Amino acid sequence: MSPRRSGPSRKKGPTKGSGGQGRRKLSGKGPTPKASDRTWHKNYRPPVKQKKPARTTDAVAGRNPVVEALEAEVPASTLYIAVGVEMDDRIRNSVRMAADRGIPVLDATEPQLARITDNARHQGIALQVPPYEYENGIDLVVGLMSDWTNGYRKNPPLVVALDSITDPHNLGAILRSASAFQADAVIIPSRRAVGVNATVWKTSAGAAARVPVGQVTNLNNALTEYKKAGLFTIGLDGDGEQTLHDLPLATDPLCVVVGSEGAGLSRLVSENIDQLVSIPISSELESLNASLATGITLYEISRLRHKID
Repeated sequence: MSPRRSGPSRKKGPTKGSGGQGRRKLSGKGPTPKASDRTWHKNYRPPVKQKKPARTTDAVAGRNPVVEALEAEVPASTLYIAVGVEMDDRIRNSVRMAADRGIPVLDATEPQLARITDNARHQGIALQVPPYEYENGIDLVVGLMSDWTNGYRKNPPLVVALDSITDPHNLGAILRSASAFQADAVIIPSRRAVGVNATVWKTSAGAAARVPVGQVTNLNNALTEYKKAGLFTIGLDGDGEQTLHDLPLATDPLCVVVGSEGAGLSRLVSENIDQLVSIPISSELESLNASLATGITLYEISRLRHKID
């Protein structure tokens, strides 16, 4: 008896098919791309890269605002006058002041003025203001402290830090007070806060050119760095136990923190500062806005510093 064979059966019958794989291999892969789209082809054209949007600028719109801005010597790059606009004394004065300062005066169409002013009521005239160049808010204050400790300046640094101030009129007024009472710098957060724009320039009456404005990413972290450098920090708060009158820290290196118009100091900031300070007022029903409270505080600090001098 012959041995039984092992291995696959040689019986005839249906075998496993390809499942249509051969047909799929023969099918096309879509339309042939254009020569300009094929990277290996001599006629290839790379896609055009879109340019990044230019850095935005601000503009003062309207006849009275433009005159006031030029009188306050707000930095400006161009004065635009609508083609065919009816001239009056305000436009003539604007053109004269711009020419005296070497500011270019250009004609503009109505659509151009609408774009420049972001569709504001321009009355045929607009003054373009260049972007403000902020200083590094931490380096600025640490540098002031270093100059004082090394004897390069007589008075200890006095800095105003703003916690989410969003009203440009408040920021402009705070800059005026900072200039009037010899504050060395104003610090603002880079987010959720107003920056130095045309309205701030106009409200500050030129003080924005005299008081450095520093910008920080996180105000709470910046205050920590200021304290490490040797500054004391106080926050204006109606419920503060320490009153502003005869403030003990007034003659020390000091950072005055001012809260936002509605909410006041944020929780993290109020927990991080050295002392909450209140301004006594006659009625509990009254409140002071941010710029007025800052002006009063800076006046009292200036009074106490000069009293000792």
